[in-house]
Amino acid sequence: MIFSPVEIEETVNMFMRQKLDIRTITMGISLLDCISEDSKTACQKIYDKVMKKAANLVKVGQDIEKEFGVPIINKRISVTPIALVAGASEAKSYVPYCKVLDKCAHELGVNFIGGFSALVQKGRTEADKILMDSIPEALSTTDFVCSSVNVGSTKTGINMNAVKRMGEIIKETAEASKNNPVNACAKLVVFTNAVEDNPFMAGAFHGPGEGDSVVSVGVSGPGVILAAAKEYKGQPINVLADGIKKMSFKITRMGQMVGIEAAKRLGVPFGIVDLSLAPTPAVGDSVARVLEEIGLEGAGAPGTTAALAMLTDMVKKGGVMASTNVGGLSGAFIPVSEDEGMIAAVKNGSICLEKLEAMTTVCSVGLDMIAIPGDTSATTISGIMADEMAIGMVNNKTTAVRLIPAPGKKAGDWVEFGGLLGGCPVMPVNTFSCADFINRGGKIPAPIHSFRN
Repeated sequence: MIFSPVEIEETVNMFMRQKLDIRTITMGISLLDCISEDSKTACQKIYDKVMKKAANLVKVGQDIEKEFGVPIINKRISVTPIALVAGASEAKSYVPYCKVLDKCAHELGVNFIGGFSALVQKGRTEADKILMDSIPEALSTTDFVCSSVNVGSTKTGINMNAVKRMGEIIKETAEASKNNPVNACAKLVVFTNAVEDNPFMAGAFHGPGEGDSVVSVGVSGPGVILAAAKEYKGQPINVLADGIKKMSFKITRMGQMVGIEAAKRLGVPFGIVDLSLAPTPAVGDSVARVLEEIGLEGAGAPGTTAALAMLTDMVKKGGVMASTNVGGLSGAFIPVSEDEGMIAAVKNGSICLEKLEAMTTVCSVGLDMIAIPGDTSATTISGIMADEMAIGMVNNKTTAVRLIPAPGKKAGDWVEFGGLLGGCPVMPVNTFSCADFINRGGKIPAPIHSFRN
């Protein structure tokens, strides 16, 4: 791939002035060859393989940062969903599997390791049950492990038994980690239509359909898109859309360059570029501020969903023109605690949980990094989750929920998570009960348009 001097200069300006960065280099590692009937043997195999495969991951990332002048914020690992790996063992708890992954993360110096996961969209095996039951202890006693559970898909419908259980598990996880520096629910996400090549946490896992190992990159550029929006101030929406698409193209080319170089140095195949507008709490790195620049007084104002739909679509269109390896989630993230503008929108009352839900019909993922009152019931959490899963199922897109009950906190109180996780006000939740609905259990059938073959 050849880059012109003009492209290189333009990209340097994006780094220096507009907060463009490689948000993550994520190495995916298959653990299927680590399966053993003896859990101690399996854990040792996992440790040996992860340490061997990812031995140079952090160094390679740091070297590329220095040589190319490209900020690479995180170096991460994703592994085969642990429920698939541990199922053959005699273990009645998968906490030891989680702890060995955490040990690897500590020793390798990576930021997160994802894959303490289960895929239960159609049904739940005994291994899935053990993993789900292990989540509260596993996440509250480790530092860097992230967990995800896929409870639905367009093809299979929604496993409401799993939805109910995950509401309970989120409550249990919040309680188990209430004295920790970080609420462990920040490392737990529930999906519909989870993808196998997502490099972003907390939802990353190395899908069963992937190869033995792979390197993928996640690029984040809200600041760059904000600059593009300012350039087209007052112009018709279609003109602005074209400008965003062109900028997305340029960002993706940069991401592919870094991904290919990292894969070559690590001796593994290059996977995908995930071009997602993933914000941070830093000023100038906000998706909400992009929406405001498009013409909204505040994120959540009438027109927000339409503006976000355009933004997400143009990001995707620019990305797929730039690389045949675009994958993951690719679009716009709308986490509350990780976006300075979104935090401001919650404070000034321009956005609420219900408006966020509407926005998830067109964004990359879903209800992300939202603090809710600590006394919110498990069935209410499951109800919010079910709504979000239905959006993903019916629209054939990935949706997710990362809700964080804040023990002892009520609506309006502030909670802090630290670092890229940020902090945010606790958002009010509808208190009308959905318990009878959730307690039915069973399954929401797949929609009619799922029958394509």
